Amino acid sequence: MDIVPSEVFIHEAQETVKKAREENIILRILGGLGVAIHCQGYKNFARTLGRIGTGVIEGQEYSDIDYVSYRNFRDKVIELFNRMGYAKRKATLSTAASERQIYFHPKGWFYVDVFFDKLLVANHPINFKGRLDYPTISVTDMLMEKLQIWEAFGVKDLKDCILLLKAHEVKEGNEKETIDSSYIAGQLAQDWGFWYTFTTNLKKLKKFMSEIDELGPEIQIKPEQIEKEDRNEIIRKIDALLERIDKEPKPLGWKIRAKVGTKKRWYNPVERPETVGGFKIWGSLLKEEGSF
Repeated sequence: MDIVPSEVFIHEAQETVKKAREENIILRILGGLGVAIHCQGYKNFARTLGRIGTGVIEGQEYSDIDYVSYRNFRDKVIELFNRMGYAKRKATLSTAASERQIYFHPKGWFYVDVFFDKLLVANHPINFKGRLDYPTISVTDMLMEKLQIWEAFGVKDLKDCILLLKAHEVKEGNEKETIDSSYIAGQLAQDWGFWYTFTTNLKKLKKFMSEIDELGPEIQIKPEQIEKEDRNEIIRKIDALLERIDKEPKPLGWKIRAKVGTKKRWYNPVERPETVGGFKIWGSLLKEEGSF
């Protein structure tokens, strides 16, 4: 199969949400493409991370485009993709229950996922209602989208998190192009399971950055290309986020659930394709802490 250039994905995603806006349809970009759009000024740093080639197809950066809309736009979204020549996959019980539509590109280059209101196909569902920026979800929600993954956290997720933290400051308050630590802390205080997954992943991310000289080469990162200042900056932002999460008051229900801990499953299992999944480094880091 021929490789579809990253520029095609970015162009298609941006043009689609632009067409949607012209028709008064709220449609926003999720996932890795959203990260790329918000980190345009950090392309050189993204290259040092080796983000290229971490998709399902070897050598291709992306394999699909993820969007989110509001439920009341469902019929208009179907009409939009029909006019663009996309073929809609027949709904299944799984997609119907998860408020999800899947479409195939007119030339078969890739597929498209459209979610409504919430990202339900997740270990920890995220509600985007009232939080959709243009042309993507917020960078705060992007980081939450990545760090809610427990079962299948992959190389591309790790690199996207590093890139997001490099390109954006961690601050309190809903300021555009910043990671809102107060919002994240408030959300995690409502759900011990989400808190556990998010903070565990964040701590592993810090450990990875601290030991990048040893761990980086295993996922095609050349440590000598990652400046000490960049490493320290990302670690500083992780520490700031962890500190803010820690000081957020936790309700009684959260504390009771915390006592049960991981003896009871704390995340929602999701469909896990064989082409996606955790990778050796991440699994090893988790096992070191007895997280499995």
